[in-house]
Amino acid sequence: MTWLKTIWSEFIGLFVDDGSLAVAVLAWLAAAWLLLPRLPLPPALPPVLLFAGLAVILIESAWRRARQGS
Repeated sequence: MTWLKTIWSEFIGLFVDDGSLAVAVLAWLAAAWLLLPRLPLPPALPPVLLFAGLAVILIESAWRRARQGS
């Protein structure tokens, strides 16, 4: 049965390199999907906020990975 777990983890590893990055992106997308339409914002601001949040998550993940490598 361990071979099945190994195959599964290798399969997931093809698509998800950093689990915390994937979880953070999914959490941000869920929060943006739930909250941004309910806030009284100008129409151009929600896409900017979505992009900014994803950019911050990516930068934090890159910094964390760079600190681990050095």
